Amino acid sequence: MHFFDFSFPKFGIFDALDILLVAFIIYQLYNLIRGTIAANIFIGLAVVCALYFVVDALNMKLLTGILKNFMNVGIIAIIVVFQQEIRRFLLLVGKNTSLQRNRAWWQYFFGKTEAEKNNYARIKPIIDACKSMKQTRTGALIVFAKFYDEQFYQNSCELMDAKISKRLLESIFQKNSPLHDGAVVISGNKIKSASCILPLTEKSDLPAQFGLRHRAGIGVTEANEATALIVSEETGEISYAKQGRVKMNISFAELEKLLNKDF
Repeated sequence: MHFFDFSFPKFGIFDALDILLVAFIIYQLYNLIRGTIAANIFIGLAVVCALYFVVDALNMKLLTGILKNFMNVGIIAIIVVFQQEIRRFLLLVGKNTSLQRNRAWWQYFFGKTEAEKNNYARIKPIIDACKSMKQTRTGALIVFAKFYDEQFYQNSCELMDAKISKRLLESIFQKNSPLHDGAVVISGNKIKSASCILPLTEKSDLPAQFGLRHRAGIGVTEANEATALIVSEETGEISYAKQGRVKMNISFAELEKLLNKDF
């Protein structure tokens, strides 16, 4: 006579931690591909995998052989297809564990007042320039790069390495300026380059009024550890992009808070 064991398996604290870590990784991967073409590609790959198991169970040898060859190179295909998403995921992991981030926490608790005072002096010319460009409806794209990647930015930019000032930013984005068509990249409290051509986001769920400037601002925050400030040429509206997400029509008080936090 057979007896069934209805006892529950042992569940310890490390099992719970294991489940939480896997859930966190899946959630982060979902955030990276949500609303992008990569999400549709992932669904396509899942359909192909499911089809392989179906035709294999039905003993359809020809189609099984074709799909099996596809499955054999699946890992390489995933790396090639999801290259940008893998890069963004590794950047996300590195950002959360970087020493620079830990130093920011120490600065937050020890010497916060002095840090905010010094930071406001740095961001004031940027805010003043944005106020002026909003009034004149001058389109602008300013990227704040935590790490200035020369290979990424310098291929299509005019190098500057100049001090940040209101007049300089206004003159760069002035409509008759030869440098206005592109982005300004700021890093290390310097305007590193201007007229930068940036990669566009592949997201398909963006508002219809978003043009190339907004798509480039979102795209650069997906590919690099950077934030982007966008001034609309049509409406003068100010938007702020970070980690592939964008806040629209922000006030100058909110802009100051965001720059204080990220720059």
